[in-house]
Amino acid sequence: MIKSTQLRGRTKRGFTLVEVLVVIAVIAILASLLLTGVHSATETARRTACISNLRQIGAGIALYASDNSGLIPYGPKAPPFTSPGDLYPSTGAPTSLISLRYGTPVGLGLVLKYMGDPKALFCPGSEPPADSALELANVGKEQAQCSYYYRHAGNTQLFDSPGAAEPLNLHLGDLGLNRNGVPVRALVMDTIFTCSKELSQFDIKPHTNHGGKFANVLYSDGSVLTGDNASQVYTVDLSDLSQVRSGFDKILKAFEHADGPK
Repeated sequence: MIKSTQLRGRTKRGFTLVEVLVVIAVIAILASLLLTGVHSATETARRTACISNLRQIGAGIALYASDNSGLIPYGPKAPPFTSPGDLYPSTGAPTSLISLRYGTPVGLGLVLKYMGDPKALFCPGSEPPADSALELANVGKEQAQCSYYYRHAGNTQLFDSPGAAEPLNLHLGDLGLNRNGVPVRALVMDTIFTCSKELSQFDIKPHTNHGGKFANVLYSDGSVLTGDNASQVYTVDLSDLSQVRSGFDKILKAFEHADGPK
């Protein structure tokens, strides 16, 4: 048995300042690792959902082609160009629009009736987040936009020239060659778009999927591959106003990179 005199002789020892700081540092490190893990898991989930979206779009394009003699969704003819806010000023240009300013479905908007979930046209990793309900409600009424680029021909003109022949409709089984002489394969891809703040007056704003780190690409055979964007090959950069006229060319170059080398 310990005597009371022995108990009185012991001193109660608390944590030193150094020990408290060490504990705080360890907790901070653990919290950081936890948050990093959560962020990584969220990003992976969004990437997986995006790939699933593109596969649904691919299935919709295939169904459309089946009902239209093998042709992929194309057109309609672009209305007369009147405003920089019109994001489809030339027929057959790559576009993220699903509805023209008068409400006519365009591009992937023509695939909507073939898709089980129309919200598949909107990437879950979109920044800023897309208002899918509003955009879908605008189809048939006014200009509406999804969060993927669709390539339904190779037109890069800022607006149609009077009397110019329209690009031919493309067959899903034979999409021809791109400008590099490589077979066209890539049909739909993540939007990674940056632009000058001055374009906001025309409601043209930056829009980036997956933080611009990579782009998921849908191919004509229905497969989806992820392309690394470390070298910005999938980024359409219009931060220099002098390059606005080359916007469609930049989008098409991203698709041509996805097609692969010659």
